[in-house]
Amino acid sequence: MINVTRLLSDMPATGDGLRYGVDAARVRPVVVWNLTPVCNLRCAHCYYEAGPGEVSGQLDTGEGLALVEDLAAFGVPVLLFSGGEPLLRPDLAQLAERAIALGIRVVLSTNGTLIDGSVAARLHSAGVSYVGVSLDGLAQTNDRLRGVPGAFARALAGIRHCQEAGLRVGLRFTLSRDNAAELEPILGLVEEAGIPRVCIYHLVYTGRGAEMVARDLAPVETRRAMDLIFRRAGRLAHLPHPPEVLTVDNHADAPYLYLWARQHYPEKAESIRRWLGTNGGNRSGLAIAAIDHRGYVYPDQFTRRHPLGNVRELPFSLIWGRGDHPLLRALRNRKPLLRGRCARCSWLDLCNGNFRARAEAATGDFWGEDPACYLTDEEIGTGGGTGGGTDGRADGGTGGGAERWTA
Repeated sequence: MINVTRLLSDMPATGDGLRYGVDAARVRPVVVWNLTPVCNLRCAHCYYEAGPGEVSGQLDTGEGLALVEDLAAFGVPVLLFSGGEPLLRPDLAQLAERAIALGIRVVLSTNGTLIDGSVAARLHSAGVSYVGVSLDGLAQTNDRLRGVPGAFARALAGIRHCQEAGLRVGLRFTLSRDNAAELEPILGLVEEAGIPRVCIYHLVYTGRGAEMVARDLAPVETRRAMDLIFRRAGRLAHLPHPPEVLTVDNHADAPYLYLWARQHYPEKAESIRRWLGTNGGNRSGLAIAAIDHRGYVYPDQFTRRHPLGNVRELPFSLIWGRGDHPLLRALRNRKPLLRGRCARCSWLDLCNGNFRARAEAATGDFWGEDPACYLTDEEIGTGGGTGGGTDGRADGGTGGGAERWTA
């Protein structure tokens, strides 16, 4: 997650303490908890394959409260309630209030269609810090991609209800060829509606997103979208209270932003480079974790083929804190294991090999190159960064003592 506005404006932002200048090897993870697989929409790219229907096997309220207690004792700083649609879980407020009382910052990822004035007021009174509402384009495109007519209007109303209740709220938009043409209008909507934050997500090929690989942007299309985002964020950065513009789920954005800044903001480029270096790129298995509705723990919310354990059998604090699962060990020292362009790339200190879930989905190789990287071959050799492993080998050899982990 790259806060482009913050880097171009030097404006302090919520999340700086988690995003920059921390030791990822020791930091406690932000935890995404997919509370339920049930959803009132059926989005084309949903990584959780959520939709209407019955659910069985999910953690009950007592198990959920015990999980919250363990996360708090472990020092988890942020708990993101997601789904499915988390507002369809009747005990959401109870779980959120308990987490907040224990000192965890609670945020909510929602489609926004169920947020009326009373729901927004309850979320605010409970102490929820932030609500992210997903839109995938303007009305016709959004409703087609999200599978329900009227979803756009209800989500936009949900954003307004959050604003009126005093809740910090943002818009989330996942890029694909189906909606890339509406990126600029969406950014215009954010500005016109006074929405304080917009997160532009790259597609990850998990869940129903795995069926959209052919709908992902080609490198030239991604570069065009990033150029637009960076230009718009640069213009907004000069406002007294600019909306935050962030890009998410493609860590090639970091070196590309630096290269772009060298041309357009040369006075800020090296400062941006240093900030991005302290972030360190992809943090799956390091500073992000996920728990599904059944209690299974994963390195992130997209790496769903490889559970690390289940909180019904072992507390999250031990699954994560001991770090003895082979995949966790490998992710925490991954650079020597990478293959292909990722192994040869000189920007690993900014990207850290991008998304392994996307690489595995596209190539069948967990340590293969991420196909969503849009840097040119020339660009990946110009970074002056750490390179592809301690021995510099491009074959993904096990230099540096990293353990070879295979799916």
